[in-house]
Order: sequence, then structure tokens, then C-alpha cells
Amino acid sequence: MKKTNAMRILDRSKVSYNAITYQVDESDLSASHVAESLHQDVSKVFKTLVLEGDKTGFIVACIPGAEEVHLKNLAALSGNKKCAMIPMKDILKVTGYIRGGCSPFGMKKQFPTFIDESVLLFNKVYVSAGVRGMQVEISPADLIQLTRGKTGKIT
Repeated sequence: MKKTNAMRILDRSKVSYNAITYQVDESDLSASHVAESLHQDVSKVFKTLVLEGDKTGFIVACIPGAEEVHLKNLAALSGNKKCAMIPMKDILKVTGYIRGGCSPFGMKKQFPTFIDESVLLFNKVYVSAGVRGMQVEISPADLIQLTRGKTGKIT
């Protein structure tokens, strides 16, 4: 298995993780498909979203796969008056990752990261390893520490 940039960051930080591959369906890049492929509950598969706040600029949200980000809650938690998803065409330019393979680790720049508080309900969660078809299983504490994330109700 080839190491991704996100996995190299986890290795350098001496964070324990498991890399898990799955079959990619280009017509269905949803977290629900990922969860089904991993035989996991979709609430444990956290998707990485990139938004732009009116005061802070780019921000990252990690939320459970079946949920939608609550923009007002995220704006308040991040110190913005409002925020919005960035256009899909800008994901690669802003993060260095493509849709369906955006990891909260190793973006081009460290953006303020906000993680839905439901992450604290689990011993392990899954986030993208930085490519389509691979996830990393990681403890919520390590996810929060490595992203310098702040938890709150953002779904």
C-alpha cells in the first residue's frame, strides 16, 4: 500500500492509525458508500468539507457522513458571521486534494478545523487518507490534536 501525504504526517506525528482501502465507485463518492464498503456505521465515517467564512477565510469541517453541516452553527463556532461551501472546482486548488479524497491532514495550508462533537462518542473514527479508495481509522483525540480542531455542534 502506497503511503499518502496524510499518512506520512500521521507517521511523523507518531499517531496510531489503520489505513483501509475500499473499492471506489466514481458515480457514488458519498460517505454512505464508504461506510458500506468498510462495513461501518456511517456516523463513524467523517467527511471533510471546506468552506469560506466571511471573516476568517477558509475553514474545514469534519462531520459524520450522513449529516449536513449547519452553516450558522459553524459560522458561530468559527468566529464568522456567515460561511459557505467553496465551489467544487476550487477544492484541488485550495487543499491539494480532490473531491472524495480530501483529508483533514496535509492540506496545502493548515486551516482552522472544526469537528462535530459527535466524534467524542466513538473510540475510533474514519477520515480520508487523502486519496479516493482509502480511509484512515484514528482516535478522535488524535484527529482533534493533529488538526488543532475545535469540537462543537455543527450538524
